[in-house]
Amino acid sequence: MSAPPFRPPPVAFGAGRGEPYVRLLAGQDVVTLSLRGADGTSHRLDAGSWVRPAGDADLTVLDRATGPLLDIGCGPGRMLHAADARSLPALGIDVAAHAVERARRAGGLALQRSVFDRLPLEGRWQSVLLMDGNIGIGGDPAALLRRCAELVTGGGQVLVEVDADADLAVVGHCTLVDDDGRESEPFPWARLGWAVLADLASDAGLAVAEHWDAAGRHFVRAARSARRSLVRETRSAIVATTSSTAQMTASAMP
Repeated sequence: MSAPPFRPPPVAFGAGRGEPYVRLLAGQDVVTLSLRGADGTSHRLDAGSWVRPAGDADLTVLDRATGPLLDIGCGPGRMLHAADARSLPALGIDVAAHAVERARRAGGLALQRSVFDRLPLEGRWQSVLLMDGNIGIGGDPAALLRRCAELVTGGGQVLVEVDADADLAVVGHCTLVDDDGRESEPFPWARLGWAVLADLASDAGLAVAEHWDAAGRHFVRAARSARRSLVRETRSAIVATTSSTAQMTASAMP
């Protein structure tokens, strides 16, 4: 039987060849980027804001955040720098090496890591950020929200930027296109409105506590139940105790 054909793993946003995002991070004159769907539809992104200091709308998110804070898909680190100005301990992660390098150069604490990799402080983050449409990471918002629920502590929160259309739910492969028509490799992505996110958050053990808009952008705050966390921790303790008892019993047997 012949081996199946090799299929490379899916490319992540900002990590493929021919990547316009790299030009933006390198300081070249790229003001806008667009997400182009497989069906040819295009959605413009205000990419210029990613390399500028955090704006008023960004700060409304930090107004609701507590530390330690994890910024997923931190890019060049504007939210990290704004958090630092508030003495809010924060770590950024991003799969794009150029983004992490730029965030570090500006004084941010950042790791080149996927959200689905093993991360520091698993289950102990007070706040997790998904800004700039990063709910789309990996093209599976349900899986991403479940992962975020694993990362935050009981009573912690996930702060998500969502689409202005409350009922929008678009999942598929996109490319990133810049002003000059340069185009990235396809990568899985998603776009969601707040009403759709609320349903997915509930399935992940998160409850939407607030939806607000600022400067034309929309955000959601979803909290993890402290009671749910206590139940999980109790079950883990019972499993660990049962395992230890079984090991001691086995070792005591002749």
